[in-house]
Amino acid sequence: MPTPLRICQVAAEVTPFAKTGGLGDVVAGLSRQLGREGHDVRIFLPFYGHLARQAEGYVPVSSLQRIPLWMGPRYFEISVLTCKLPDSEVDAYFLVCPELYAAEGIYQGDALDGLRFAALVRATFECCQRMQWAPQILHAHDWHTALAPLYLKTHYSWDRLFDRTRSVLTIHNQGYQGLVARESLEGLGLAGHAFWLDGSDLQAGLVNFLKTGMLHADMITAVSRTYAAEIQSAEQGFGLDWLLRARSPRVQGIINGVDYGTWDPVADPHIPHPYSARDLTGKREMKRALLQGAGLEDTDAPVVGIVSRLVGQKGFDLCFEALPALFARRDVRLIVLGSGESRYEDFFQWLQWRFAGRAWFYRGYNNQLSHWIEAGADLFLMPSRYEPCGLNQLYSLRYGTPPIVRRTGGLADTVHPWNPETRTGTGFVFEHFTTEGLVWALDQALDAYADPAGWRQLQQNGMAEDYSWEVQTAEYVELYRRLTG
Repeated sequence: MPTPLRICQVAAEVTPFAKTGGLGDVVAGLSRQLGREGHDVRIFLPFYGHLARQAEGYVPVSSLQRIPLWMGPRYFEISVLTCKLPDSEVDAYFLVCPELYAAEGIYQGDALDGLRFAALVRATFECCQRMQWAPQILHAHDWHTALAPLYLKTHYSWDRLFDRTRSVLTIHNQGYQGLVARESLEGLGLAGHAFWLDGSDLQAGLVNFLKTGMLHADMITAVSRTYAAEIQSAEQGFGLDWLLRARSPRVQGIINGVDYGTWDPVADPHIPHPYSARDLTGKREMKRALLQGAGLEDTDAPVVGIVSRLVGQKGFDLCFEALPALFARRDVRLIVLGSGESRYEDFFQWLQWRFAGRAWFYRGYNNQLSHWIEAGADLFLMPSRYEPCGLNQLYSLRYGTPPIVRRTGGLADTVHPWNPETRTGTGFVFEHFTTEGLVWALDQALDAYADPAGWRQLQQNGMAEDYSWEVQTAEYVELYRRLTG
């Protein structure tokens, strides 16, 4: 039996403790599965203000109290609380420092966050030293913790505890890089190590956290294979494509996993009518319940669902023309859950008014409603401009709700075009980010819906796909073992 690995996960978000998007789900899901496979996984994250207000269940670690931490000229004291990651035996360690983490919200803005997250990384090393725990893998996530590989090479290179520690940096979204002023170097404890950073950034008066991590990590991963290729292009590289191309042998794409304990129509506690690929009766009941809950009449017409942040990345600009035209010529229903930029919120609110009885918009977030839409809709729309991995298309496949997606990032890797001749494929994929492309995909989907036998096969194809963490974690373990020799 292979020897278990020692893996240190350091991140700004870990579900359910701190979450704004998919980052927290990935850190939790990956860590939970690694723990189930017998690896020694320990997670480090800040003890944010919202956690401090509900502090029951967090236990002080006696050996990790009042740890002195100098960040340049500034002195902080860090104490540590711990609890188990839910549904696992994985220990999560919370760094208590009210001066850094007591404010409302996970993020305060890059200037302050640079110090806050640099301190998180430094304190993680300090905790490892006091526990005399030598991680074989130091896994940092996104720009927030991307200085970890550099601190390993500088501040902690003297300590033989970390001699065999190898660093992995996972890019969840390259559009966010963590830019701070060069004057922050002293506060980050890097004033004497500036030669390790990118010279052009320093000349421009900047420090780029993500770029620094890319320069020094032993391995860089992205959250899907296609996204790993896209961020090496000028179009989607956000100015860092050249660096990733230079390090391309050390760049790998690994698709995110899904927690089917939470997202599975067979046992979803949020839906009143469970169902399976063998018996889809409950899905028809969920459609009826969803329409009723939205105040729409029961109908056999296809229902298109959307659950999303309403921001430019998600591609809803294409809907401004495509959806009104669709309502004008096809019998279709639309149910939308989301919030974000006012132009998108206003548009979906206008659709509800203009096509009353056929479109419905819920502004905000509602966890139960998100499960109802996945279960009750016939189709799920994700026309993303770019999508590092995406999770909702994976949920949709599991729920027999074929996704309509653009071929980008993780959507390209996980949704395979439906072929009515061969009865293969799992959804509907359009290539170019144009209104015409989206209209084409919508028409393809609605035409397929008119063939009941083909539609049932399409649903079963998607429901048979397996993107569980049990499957996806194997790629991370293989990567870790390759790095540790």
